[in-house]
Amino acid sequence: MDIEVTGNNRYIQKVTIPCYDTDAAFFLKPASFMDLCQELAYWAAAKLGFGYDDLQQEDTAWVLSRMHFRYVNPPKWRDTAYLHTWHKGADGPFFLRDYELKDQTGNVLVAATSSWLVIDLKSRSLVRHSAFDDLSGEDTICRDNALPVSAKKVVMPKGMEPEFVGSHKIAYSDIDIIGHTNNARYVLWAMDAIDYEIAASRRIKDLQINFNKETLPGEKVDIYRIETDTGNGIVYKVEGIVDGKSAFCAEIGY
Repeated sequence: MDIEVTGNNRYIQKVTIPCYDTDAAFFLKPASFMDLCQELAYWAAAKLGFGYDDLQQEDTAWVLSRMHFRYVNPPKWRDTAYLHTWHKGADGPFFLRDYELKDQTGNVLVAATSSWLVIDLKSRSLVRHSAFDDLSGEDTICRDNALPVSAKKVVMPKGMEPEFVGSHKIAYSDIDIIGHTNNARYVLWAMDAIDYEIAASRRIKDLQINFNKETLPGEKVDIYRIETDTGNGIVYKVEGIVDGKSAFCAEIGY
């Protein structure tokens, strides 16, 4: 990877948007943006000594818990952009990492913040890892905020009956290097829960997602949605349920 490390602890990757990561309007898909973020996050964590291979030695792994990104002016097919990432240290149980996708003149195209946890790969339970302590030094942290606040908890609104959209059985194409569903797949399912005419004709303004429970090969995810017209746009809440428990919950604003 062609990565630049700046003096303010940012890692920057130059990317050219390929056709397979764009929609019918040529814009970068939300799930594809998450794929870019995930790979750069792994790379940056490795440079700090807490990447995938480092945590594997202790049978632990990073998992994404929450993410919020705002589409300002998303890039299109063939555009060249620069993905920035930096970590902001620990916040309670979370490890915070932000992102900015910028154009060649420095304008922000997409801004995002994410919250990460560490799991024990054998018990699949959350653990408090030394990474949270060792990565708290100011020599590795960047205090910039891509978005004003950390990613929030997303839940389905009370008093409203969600509409059943369909079910998805977890299969080969969903699984990542940890053996569970890749985080970008949940965003893909959430987007697919929206009527194509809306998703294809309108620009996303904002997407927030919580990853509440890992899903594994062979499990079935039942997907539900609630659509709300706020007067300023349409907001969708999309939730995936496995055996009566929430696997993910997303909020998508147009």
